Amino acid sequence: MSSYLSIETIEAILPFIAIGFAAQMVDGALGMAFGVISNSLLLFLGVPPAAASAGVHTVETFTTAVSGISHAVHRNVNWKLFFRLMIPGVIGGILGAYVLSNIDASTAKPFILVYLTGIGLYLLFRAVRYPPREKEPKIVEPLGLIGGFLDAAGGGGWGPVVTSNLLVQGASPRMTVGTVNTAEFFLTATISATFISQLGLAAFTLATIGLLIGGVIAAPFGAILAKRVPAKTLMFSVGVILTLTSLFNLYRAVT
Repeated sequence: MSSYLSIETIEAILPFIAIGFAAQMVDGALGMAFGVISNSLLLFLGVPPAAASAGVHTVETFTTAVSGISHAVHRNVNWKLFFRLMIPGVIGGILGAYVLSNIDASTAKPFILVYLTGIGLYLLFRAVRYPPREKEPKIVEPLGLIGGFLDAAGGGGWGPVVTSNLLVQGASPRMTVGTVNTAEFFLTATISATFISQLGLAAFTLATIGLLIGGVIAAPFGAILAKRVPAKTLMFSVGVILTLTSLFNLYRAVT
């Protein structure tokens, strides 16, 4: 019986390992999508929103640590931009985790998804006309605050909000992806701690463990892809992923 249960457990966790690996490969290379993909899956399987977001952020604490180190090693990080994003992002993350743990924040979700769909389509337009003139982004701290809040309250959103808006402002795709990924570690660690203080250790499910294993394995490879893939391809890929995931989640939110 114990052997049977062991095999059953392995079979149950393998799909989550595969999803964690694929989601982190996309996230490490494009600066977004791990939270969106993983959270959507957990919600589809019936996990409550707060528990799903808590589980995803628990996993991301580990995957973003590995990914951030890898991006730093490959010199994909703009450290000035990093600090401008990280501090307000952490503040926004704490507020968002507290709100989701105590209040239903789903009302605003369709409006956020419509906005992100529009950003995704604009990035596709920008990618077709690439290369634009790269420049230092001016609106950074508000992005960090809003991105951190939406990431915690919506179970994902840091990458779509922050990465896409920095690219719209003309920031370098490679440095944007690396910087956003590295700052995300501090965000997810703070959000996870806030969720644990509000919900206890409910985040540690079999799905969470599977996502963690797959995500950690994939994390170092994303930084390599971000460094080697051409900037135009990166921007186009961000636009495609952002548009498709936003439209899918918008459909689910209104049906």
